[in-house]
Parts: sequence; structure tokens; C-alpha cells
Amino acid sequence: MSVFANLVESLADLLQPLFGTGAAAAAIVLFTALVRLLVHPLSRAAARGQKARSALQPRIAELRRKHARNPDRLQRAVLELHAEEKVSPLSGCLPSLCQLPAFFLLYHLFSSSEIGGRANELLAHRLFAAPLGGRWADALGDGGVTGPAGLVYAGLFALVAAVALVSYRLTKRTMADRPLTPAGDAEQVPGLGAVTRVMPFMSFFTLVTVAVVPLAAALYVVTSTTWSVAERAVLYR
Repeated sequence: MSVFANLVESLADLLQPLFGTGAAAAAIVLFTALVRLLVHPLSRAAARGQKARSALQPRIAELRRKHARNPDRLQRAVLELHAEEKVSPLSGCLPSLCQLPAFFLLYHLFSSSEIGGRANELLAHRLFAAPLGGRWADALGDGGVTGPAGLVYAGLFALVAAVALVSYRLTKRTMADRPLTPAGDAEQVPGLGAVTRVMPFMSFFTLVTVAVVPLAAALYVVTSTTWSVAERAVLYR
């Protein structure tokens, strides 16, 4: 944790001349961008995988007709087809899973009063009037929705809502052109069909995340979500 804290502090010091008191917030945005750059090859692979799954749909539809009376045989046939074509129905989850450690590190870093036996100086940093270690509930208790800190969160919520709306439309369009669960996938991965139906709305849950986590972690989520939407617009065009 102390190594990670030193990384954030070093980035903040580097950005201090440009961003002043908001340098730590800018450092978190930069850190998030670096993480997303590292994960980008997985995102590209996930996009290729989705296109490959879409290309398999006619063959899977034929397997469904052929093995309509034998669900077990259908499941094996679909698995064999995916193995033959080197396609995984869950490959799209890897980019998100690989980001979780960075998110949790930020969460714990800005939730801890001490790091390595000394006071956590990062908690003193702010984004405008809102402390990076604070939460929306703290902002509501210190001036309310229209208070200085409350307005910072209002801006974040507005940004997240706008990005979520774009993501919703992009996901709906992508799923219409290239369904995420080709015929037969639901049989081999229980519950995948339900997840696919909910997926277009997932970005709106970011609003809840921003409201309950420390502001620093919220900045990570907002930056990463915005990156994801822009990335998907390019990779799935």
C-alpha cells in the first residue's frame, strides 16, 4: 500500500505546477488512464472475440436444429465449436476483472487514516472543495446538495449520467449488430442470457458507486467508464 501511495504522491508532485491543489485528483485520472492503456490489448481481444462469436451464430443455429432433442449433446457441440475456433463467451469480462485491483487499492488508500505507520497525507488533497477521502454523504452533511462539496458531486453525477446514456445507446446498438450471447451460449453458461439483458443498464450503476465510495475511487470509476465508452465506440464501430 505504501508503494502505491508513493506512486500517487509522485504523480501529484509531477502535476502540481499545472493543477495546483487539484494535482492529486489529476494524478488519479492519469493513473486510471495508464491502467486502461495497459488493459487495452485485452479490450481489443475482447472486441475480436465478440465479432468471432457473432460470426459463429449461423453454425450454432444449425447445431441447435440438429440437436434440438438432445440438450446435453448441443452443449457439448457448442463447446467444441468454440474450442475449435478459439472463442470464449466470457472473454469480454477480462478487461473489467483486470482493473479491479487498481480500484480496490485506491479505495483502501483513501479510506485509511494511516499508511506505513504515518498519517495519510493524501486525505488532505481535494477536488475543488471536496476532499478526495470524503464521500457524498459527507458532502451532504457539510452544506448539502448545493454546498461547495455537494456541487462537485453534482458535476460528477451529471458527467456519469451523460456517459451512462451514451454507453446504453452504444451497447444496445452493438448487441443488435453483434449479439453477445449467440444461440446456445445461454445453455453452456447458466444465467448468461439474463446478464446480457441487464448489460445495457450497467453503466447507470456507476451513479451508485460514485455516491458511496471515497471521491478518489469515484474519480477512478468515472475516468475508467468514460474511457470504456470511447474505447468501445472505436473497437465496435
